[in-house]
Amino acid sequence: MDILTNLSLGFSIALSPYTLMLAVVGCFLGTIIGALPGLGPSNGVAILIPLTFTLGLDATSALVLMTAVYYGAMYGGRISSILLNIPGDEPALFTTLDGYPMAKAGRAGDALVISGVASFVGALLATIGLMLLAPMLARVAYLFGPSEYFALYLLAFCTLGGMASNNQAKAAIASCIGLGIAMIGVDNTSGMPRLTGGNLHLYDGVDFLVAIVGLFAVAEVFFFIESHGKESSIGVKLEKVSVPWKEIILTRWVMLRASAVGFIAGILPGAGASLGSFLAYMTEKSIAGEKGGFGTGVAKGIAAPEAGNNAAAGGALVPMLTLGVPGSGTTAVLLALLMTLNITPGPTLFTDRPEVVWGLIASLLIANFVLLLMNVPMVKIFVRVLQVPPAILLPGVTMISFIGIYSLSGSYFDLLLMIVFGILGYVLRKLDIPTVPVILGILLGGNMEDALRRAMVISDGDGWYLFSSPIAIGLWVAAVLGFIAPMFLRGFLKKPQRVTD
Repeated sequence: MDILTNLSLGFSIALSPYTLMLAVVGCFLGTIIGALPGLGPSNGVAILIPLTFTLGLDATSALVLMTAVYYGAMYGGRISSILLNIPGDEPALFTTLDGYPMAKAGRAGDALVISGVASFVGALLATIGLMLLAPMLARVAYLFGPSEYFALYLLAFCTLGGMASNNQAKAAIASCIGLGIAMIGVDNTSGMPRLTGGNLHLYDGVDFLVAIVGLFAVAEVFFFIESHGKESSIGVKLEKVSVPWKEIILTRWVMLRASAVGFIAGILPGAGASLGSFLAYMTEKSIAGEKGGFGTGVAKGIAAPEAGNNAAAGGALVPMLTLGVPGSGTTAVLLALLMTLNITPGPTLFTDRPEVVWGLIASLLIANFVLLLMNVPMVKIFVRVLQVPPAILLPGVTMISFIGIYSLSGSYFDLLLMIVFGILGYVLRKLDIPTVPVILGILLGGNMEDALRRAMVISDGDGWYLFSSPIAIGLWVAAVLGFIAPMFLRGFLKKPQRVTD
């Protein structure tokens, strides 16, 4: 009954004309961002976050807009995967295995429609799972003290960092860089400046948004122009678009199974949509066997990864909202948005700001239907985006970010700092050091330090207090396993060869 009451509150917010408009706009922009090869939801959300402050949006409206962009980008990633054989983002990688062969066989429209329906099923079921599971997890989170929260933050670094890189040492280096940046500013306990170099602009620390826009958006412009050049071309032409009802009905159980697998993968901190897509695809491939024809352009090979990665995207919102720990790189960016708006995700969010949580959930339910209606009849419009030269598109979008950051702070120093972070992000990517752990360190470093200090004060400096409860011990064990496990899993997670002939 509580869920129905809260959901009615959410729909009263989500169905207001203004909030509904934001959800539709977010879905449209997100699909365009997802369709652009290599851009992905993390960069897209980071680029558009300053827009929320430029428009003066409140917390609920800003979160609705950005999560609609997030969901839309997950939908849009399939477009370049199917037509260009280039994943729009990493989770869409497995869509290329059957999507591109089907497109080359003259069925590009069918492949796009099947993937759109599978994305809808995965995202819708994940949103329902978020609605049912998040309140229960929030109640469990009330059992957390400083030792449990410290272990939880450590788990986030170990798992999210480990899955974000092919090298655990590089992931650890990235996490340390982020934690170092988080220490910049005046220490809350002693009042002494740390790592400021005497610069008064740094006494308040590094702004989350400045770092995120620099590391994601500005660095992406440098890297994308260098690696892709100025031209863009369509690999497979999209002709007629129709709804292949027979194949959609035949893949209904595939979509349901893949959604369940993807949602579970998304809840795990650090697993994210990439693992959800992989597990969903491999599960269906093993069920079908050699006669399934996976990799030759079958509908099941498109439905499984698309349902899996979109369900994982919804699942990643669960730990972010209930525990304040991001489940993926994109939810780390969303966490920064909430913290900038003075909203602290966690168990108290559901009682202190129910309009934010339930307005978001209701908006996501609506956004899923909007995305389905938008991505089938309007798919030819989104395909045209692939013809825009990235060297023109990305700098233009990034200029919007600069204007948004300046309108937020009015400080030229923040613009210079954003460029510095852009250069740092470019260098890190050239060195194959992941940027997500850096962002995670900036976001959670302060909270992690506060949790450690409170634990030491309560225990009078006894380090064993960090292992004083079964929950804390379990989180420590999970953190160690989460850091070690990717070393053994990478043999199974290797990127498959794409079809090029």
